[in-house]
Amino acid sequence: MKYLDRVYGEFNITEPVILELINCPTLQRLRDIDQGGYRPLWIKPSVNTGKYDHSRFAHSLGVYLLLYKYQAPIEEQIAGLIHDVSHSAFSHCIDYILKAGSEKEHNHQDNLFDKYVRKTEIPKIIKKFGFDLEYILNDENFPLKEKSLPDLCADRIDYSLKTAVIFNELNEQDKNYLLENLITKNNQWFFKTLKSAQKYAKLFLKLNTIYYSGLPSAIMFRTVGDCLKYALQKEYILEKDLYTTDKIVIEKIKTLLNNDPRLELLWERMNNKLKIDNNPANYDTQVFCKSRMVDPLFRNNGTLRRISEVESNWSNIIKQELKPKQYFLKFEK
Repeated sequence: MKYLDRVYGEFNITEPVILELINCPTLQRLRDIDQGGYRPLWIKPSVNTGKYDHSRFAHSLGVYLLLYKYQAPIEEQIAGLIHDVSHSAFSHCIDYILKAGSEKEHNHQDNLFDKYVRKTEIPKIIKKFGFDLEYILNDENFPLKEKSLPDLCADRIDYSLKTAVIFNELNEQDKNYLLENLITKNNQWFFKTLKSAQKYAKLFLKLNTIYYSGLPSAIMFRTVGDCLKYALQKEYILEKDLYTTDKIVIEKIKTLLNNDPRLELLWERMNNKLKIDNNPANYDTQVFCKSRMVDPLFRNNGTLRRISEVESNWSNIIKQELKPKQYFLKFEK
């Protein structure tokens, strides 16, 4: 199977277990789950949204390809490929809809991942090819795939580079520079030089400020969350619908807009048709956004050091950026 990834280029995928997992319904569902959540509110108008794939599927294959490219064990490649299958429609918006979610942590999909996977066809596929499901579902076995902030991991590297490339925050030359300077050794990601580590860290800071925890995302999370929560309360949609796709849920809601003024108002908010301001002095609702920051390792005279060890202000930036961002939204009536 030939696959063209926007960040890493073209690959010929031949591993049987990987091919069967890619083509299974659980992975294919991710094609229709937007990586960022819901585009009309947070995507920049200048970006051609139809040009590149910014789905959970593209991200999942990106994590797999990154691990493959850097010769991680096949078990870790499998874990990387399936790591996002428990995401609901509208991705992290789920944390603003269901009580089990957390606005500050965005961890709903992680909390149900193990249970979710076991109900799919994935365990049967993994067993068919002789792999241990329990081993693959345990993140402690795969430090290249997953690590806590502010460390680097394949998941974090892929979603940041994809966001940067697709939304024109990183050109082809700089993308190649970062990949050429990225290394793995002893289950750690690091950069060859301080300069390349700084370049990536500053890019990540920009992405967090504009996309991951910026005001457009805060508005998206709250308005999508409010609309879908109301639809659930009125039983226009069911909780199981949230584990289909963005398009299926949207189509269900759209058929009911003319019959419910409240639903129509919430729909207009989540589709950027009404003005919404951030106003701490006069607001209708509060919202938190998970905030992310990295402190990459780099090679320095044969040893590994973090940026924060050589840049005193970077420790302060990390401390500040890892705090959830709070917004105070005022809606146009």
